[in-house]
Amino acid sequence: MRILWHITCLLLFHRTKLFIGFFIHGIVGGKVSAPHSRPYMVYIRDKISKVACGGFLVREDYVMTAAHCKQSHLMVYLGVSDKNFLPDGIEVDPIPHPKFTMKRTGHDIMLLKLKTQATLNKIVGTITLPNSENEGIAKDCMVMGWGWKKYHDESPSNSPSNVLKEANVTLIDSENCGTADTLCTEGSTGPAQGDSGGPLVCGGVAQGIMYFSKNKGNADHFTAYTHISHYIPWIQSIMPLDMPEMLDQVSRSV
Repeated sequence: MRILWHITCLLLFHRTKLFIGFFIHGIVGGKVSAPHSRPYMVYIRDKISKVACGGFLVREDYVMTAAHCKQSHLMVYLGVSDKNFLPDGIEVDPIPHPKFTMKRTGHDIMLLKLKTQATLNKIVGTITLPNSENEGIAKDCMVMGWGWKKYHDESPSNSPSNVLKEANVTLIDSENCGTADTLCTEGSTGPAQGDSGGPLVCGGVAQGIMYFSKNKGNADHFTAYTHISHYIPWIQSIMPLDMPEMLDQVSRSV
């Protein structure tokens, strides 16, 4: 009986190691998000090409993401923690910024109009947007997504995460960043392939949209984000009636 008990313990220990190991993939250097702790996060995937991006819910009928994530048959999935258990997808009408082009950087922002409005609850919620272009931004921020676990690694061992992951990042000075409509972070942790369109969250506010990253000469990685506050007038032109009410509403819900 004692031998049988030891064998059982060893088997359980081995299975536990495998189970824990499953949860160490995703955003580079990040950790697994507590299930449904980021209710604004949206998984976006084209139902034909299967190309995937991240996004975030800003109102019951709108998701924000990167314009370069535009595909012909996009579906959004709300309240997702583990991609192995996707809810029914919602079809959308994509509205990319009119000045966006794949030929150059800038204006990489898109709104997705949901054809069926989201029902807000404990696992589906909205996130606050900036109030104005001059709003101060906290330097300590967070990124999240279901992307690859290594930067620019196309080996068979690298794959997207099934579970939502998050990582802490720090904004760098604007003079070392790029254009005026861009925010930047650098370091050994952060978003990778498959995380495009997800939010840069600073002080509980969605301040940026992930759109570009590159390796530096050292171990650090450089990531650029569309600076959302620069596009408040355009956002208001798409959602003209409820924008002030939305900002107040999401402030109370976060």
